[in-house]
Amino acid sequence: MKKVVVVGSLNMDLVIEVDRIPKIGETIKGDEMSYLIGGKGSNQAVSACRLGNDVSMIGCVGNDTFGDKILKHLKEEGVNIDGIKCDEATFTGIATIFKTKEDNSIVVIPGANDFCNTDLIDENIETIKSADILIVQLEIPMETVEYALKIAKENGVKTILNPAPARKLSKEILKNADFITPNETEFEIIANKNFKDENELEESMIAWQAENPLTRLVVTRGKDGSSYVEGDEVETIKTIKVDVLDTTGAGDTFNGSLAHGVSHNLLISEAVAFAGTAASLSVTKFGAQTGMPKLEEVNKIYNKKK
Repeated sequence: MKKVVVVGSLNMDLVIEVDRIPKIGETIKGDEMSYLIGGKGSNQAVSACRLGNDVSMIGCVGNDTFGDKILKHLKEEGVNIDGIKCDEATFTGIATIFKTKEDNSIVVIPGANDFCNTDLIDENIETIKSADILIVQLEIPMETVEYALKIAKENGVKTILNPAPARKLSKEILKNADFITPNETEFEIIANKNFKDENELEESMIAWQAENPLTRLVVTRGKDGSSYVEGDEVETIKTIKVDVLDTTGAGDTFNGSLAHGVSHNLLISEAVAFAGTAASLSVTKFGAQTGMPKLEEVNKIYNKKK
């Protein structure tokens, strides 16, 4: 059993189902509302845990009902919650998700996630040092992300940076990230370029990878699969065909599953294919975490593709 540590966000997701996203200044009628456990950190922890890994979560919640529900849920999922701080001074992070049949739009209020600081990393430093792999995202302070990656790298722990929400990244962060997993939109921000077509995307991926040879770039592309650079070419692993119900959490499933593959020493092509299979399965059910598959579900399809 591999040890996965996730440093990141914990939110309560308020999911509002609508026929379409409202325009600026417009009021529309929604169809339904659900309360679901979320946050990229929490999601990725559950994804990795459902695949049979020993997962520890480091982050912050508020001393409120949402925080209590998140802690209870993660514990029931099998995630070690000893590294989650309950902060008395603030509220648990909230994400409001407007969900249509085709896609979703999300507004995040960080709350306690902004209190996930370097002191919390120091308090849980032995957990990071003893891990096989660390996953971080950008819904917590950047200095915390940078510090956690540095500690992991110095101690031989493999690292995955999911650069979401997207922003420009420092050289210090990149040099300590073994893998970086933006989607196409996030990669545009990282590369500081808008891609007119697939050729421009691939050219930018090759150029970026050449400039950052120690950080393996994997770009997730929704229904088009996931791409990475091999030599001087872009390789794309296609997704499996599924009936899409809810895309929320697909990227987080990919990252949690990629951590599983990398920590089990799969080749990059195998790890990306495994993670893509898991992400495809996740969109067949409603909710970011409720749709995340278990190891036997992923292997059943992944092994057929090999």
